[in-house]
Amino acid sequence: MKRHFADFDLNRSVGNLLRIGVLLSVITSFIGFIKLSFEGFEMPKDYSLLEISEENIWQSFWTSLMKLEGMAIIQLGILLLILTPLVRILFALIGYLKERDYTYVLISLIVLGIMVVSFLMGFAH
Repeated sequence: MKRHFADFDLNRSVGNLLRIGVLLSVITSFIGFIKLSFEGFEMPKDYSLLEISEENIWQSFWTSLMKLEGMAIIQLGILLLILTPLVRILFALIGYLKERDYTYVLISLIVLGIMVVSFLMGFAH
């Protein structure tokens, strides 16, 4: 007998997703902090030297991450934490589609649109 997907299953799955996302973020950031402490991080004397043009932000991040630099690992942990609610909305959207609850599908799409627009607008400033 096939069991249908229910609200309880969706709530439990979303809760687990949020816990896993936060836990991964904390573990990743902690590993980056340990790595950074062994690298001998020093606070910069001149913060104007830290400025990276908007075109090179992601390239700089991925280059640092490929070198397994502690600061980039911490930034990855923060990125995981920021993306966790976005993944939660996507996960809930799929669950609502399975339940055929189109009111919540529409609400989830609106929230997802707002989040995507706010993420993209944040890079412009």
